[in-house]
Amino acid sequence: MKKTFIMAIALSALIWLTAGSYAAEHGGSAVHEHGGKSAPAKEHKGDSVKKPAAKEIRAAMKSYVEEKSKATGAFDIKDPQTKKVRKLKLERVHERVGKTGDYYYSCADFKDTESGEKLDLDLDVQDKKGALSVVDVRIHKVNGKERYTYDANDNRIPISKAKESKHEHGGKEHGGK
Repeated sequence: MKKTFIMAIALSALIWLTAGSYAAEHGGSAVHEHGGKSAPAKEHKGDSVKKPAAKEIRAAMKSYVEEKSKATGAFDIKDPQTKKVRKLKLERVHERVGKTGDYYYSCADFKDTESGEKLDLDLDVQDKKGALSVVDVRIHKVNGKERYTYDANDNRIPISKAKESKHEHGGKEHGGK
């Protein structure tokens, strides 16, 4: 009876500890999707640092796109493959937010106002002392066709190299630089 009780406690502790390890994605820290509470991170001097909630990160992305769209009425981005400027309209920012290295990231769906194509853009957001700012935007997919993917260490790799290594996505959809 005593052995069964001890085994049950050990198994419960193991499950509890491993559950937390699945919360982190792409080798980074997990971001609470619904603004859940977690212990604040500590800086060098022991000061508490509040991590931004996923909704704050998505709001920063949306604000960035809206601000950049004011001048022309569209979100302009130069397409590195066609060398042309695409004029995009934001359809939605994805719910999922992750963190790789110093950047939070998510993607957003856009529609090209001229060609009608659907684009998936990756946006990286930096948190500098609570100020969120978009620091990089990349075209990830055009009409569902990927232009790059990520390896197991969240390094961006071109699709041609990914197919050669037969390791597409590395089990991941997004990642860092």
